[in-house]
Parts: sequence; structure tokens; C-alpha cells
Amino acid sequence: MSFTRLLTDYGYLAVFAGCLLEGETILLLAGFAAHQGHLSLPLVLMIAFIGGALGDQIFYWAGRAWGTALLGRMPGFQARARRVIALLKRHDALLIVGIRFMYGLRIAGPIAMGAVGLSPRRFSVFNLIGDIGVSVLCAGINVEQFPGGGGAREFFYQLLRTR
Repeated sequence: MSFTRLLTDYGYLAVFAGCLLEGETILLLAGFAAHQGHLSLPLVLMIAFIGGALGDQIFYWAGRAWGTALLGRMPGFQARARRVIALLKRHDALLIVGIRFMYGLRIAGPIAMGAVGLSPRRFSVFNLIGDIGVSVLCAGINVEQFPGGGGAREFFYQLLRTR
């Protein structure tokens, strides 16, 4: 089986599974595959959004149910969770949206947010905004519809050149 065939057969499943966890790398690759014509970009964006939102909700509700005990069993997450909790007290909406973009906090963040009893409604609304943002930025970065029509590489080259 060729790589292209594997990509077209299982690419969407990989995007969904990857976005349930920390899927930004898979999402970048899926965006590139869509740019090359192997996957549909709108479908990649939709699946990434659904997978990311579902994963965050699972981690949030796990945090609500077993947060303290769960974090106690994962020593590596404890320091990250403390960092998330401290930030939550000051900037909850911004943190909920931005947690998707913070390296190493994608799973610990929603668990900590659930553990501290953050409102489910508030979490869901702002988390969906963050999921849309990360889906579009990671998968869509390879699209040629950037200003000037030269694709992401040309766009960023021009951006950096003007500084």
C-alpha cells in the first residue's frame, strides 16, 4: 500500500484521533495533505474542530470527576496544573481560549479547569472559540489563500522581510 493511499484512506481518522489529544502536528500535516489535494481542507477543519472539542470536553469532565486524584497520579502534570490554576484565577476566558496554543498544557489545562470547578458553560463556550482558532491556524496555514496568493511560506517571508 502506498503512502498516498494510506493517507487518503486513514488521514481523516488520524486527524480525529490526533486532535482528541495533542494533535497540532497531525493537523499541520493534514493541512499540507489538503494543500496537495490528498484530503479536503474543509473536511480536515471540521474533523479537527470536532476531535479537539471532544477531547477537551473529555479532559474537562475527567477533571471535574476525578481531578485531584487524577493529577495526584500524574506527577508530571501537577506542576503544569498549578500553573494553569494560578492563571485561571486572573484570566479565565483568555486562558480557556489560549490553552490550545500553550505547549504542554493541552491535556493538563482542561483537567485542571475541571478540577477547580470552572463553570461547564463558560469552559465550553470559550473552548469552542479556541478549537476553531487552532483548527484554522494549524490546518489552514498551508492554504494558498493568504494575502498575495503565494501561500503561507511567501506570506511569512513577506511579513518578516517588511520588519
